Amino acid sequence: MINLLQNEVAKYNKIIATDKGDWIVKGFIDIYKNIYTISIDTKVVSKIIELLLIPAFENFAKKNNLELKLPPQQNFYPDLTFISKKSGEKFAVDIKSTFKDPDNKIKSMTLGAFTGYFRNRESKKNTLFPYKDYSAHLVLGVIYSQATENPNEKKIYTLDELDKIESVIRDFKFFVQPKFKIASASPGSGNTKNIGSTNNIDKLINGEGVFAELGEEVYDDYWMYYLTNDMAKALEIPRPYTNLKTYLEYKERGINILEKHKVDIKKLTEEEDSAFEQEENDES
Repeated sequence: MINLLQNEVAKYNKIIATDKGDWIVKGFIDIYKNIYTISIDTKVVSKIIELLLIPAFENFAKKNNLELKLPPQQNFYPDLTFISKKSGEKFAVDIKSTFKDPDNKIKSMTLGAFTGYFRNRESKKNTLFPYKDYSAHLVLGVIYSQATENPNEKKIYTLDELDKIESVIRDFKFFVQPKFKIASASPGSGNTKNIGSTNNIDKLINGEGVFAELGEEVYDDYWMYYLTNDMAKALEIPRPYTNLKTYLEYKERGINILEKHKVDIKKLTEEEDSAFEQEENDES
């Protein structure tokens, strides 16, 4: 699935950009044929890119014997669900876009919540299907450059002036990677409960984040039990870890304690198993 999607998005520049690399969207038009320029707000840009690409996603699904399902409501996970018509396997795809700065780094990219459905993986709250039902959780990323000058949002253009409207974004790069391979060990920003991503463009495109070598199990374990300052305060406990270094120390403490009480644990387990067998015999 990931290879198919990676090959597919290589063609998407032709859908949303001109031969010069400028965004094909210039503004919004009303019934009087007035054109209003688009804000460079990342949420606005992201949603329009998503809408432009939905027909392409539908064609991709048909070509590959997949069914495409869109979320029933805003803020549901994921943005796209592909279901194999042959095996029934489900693949979650979140569309994430951000702009790069002059130093060739992205400003920010969040990869979804680390609470809610991420932790309660059988829940259907705010997700089309339970998190556990998906065979893979992928990110379709779009990186772009912003125009050097902000658009003149006070000016209204006509259709005859379409060529005079500068595109607010340009130079698109698409990539597809498993979410865990591009995740960072820090939240997206501030006190948010969203997983952050690496801000290095090459590592994003090639799937070389901090969890890429550690694996998805470590990524899941790290983020399922991660606590922000506010979460720890609400529970009235110290934060168990704040980064990978303190996560390792936290895990090592647990392993050392378990190793220290290895004999006791074995004895308690045997006693519990024996008591369970006795209860089973009494019931029968």
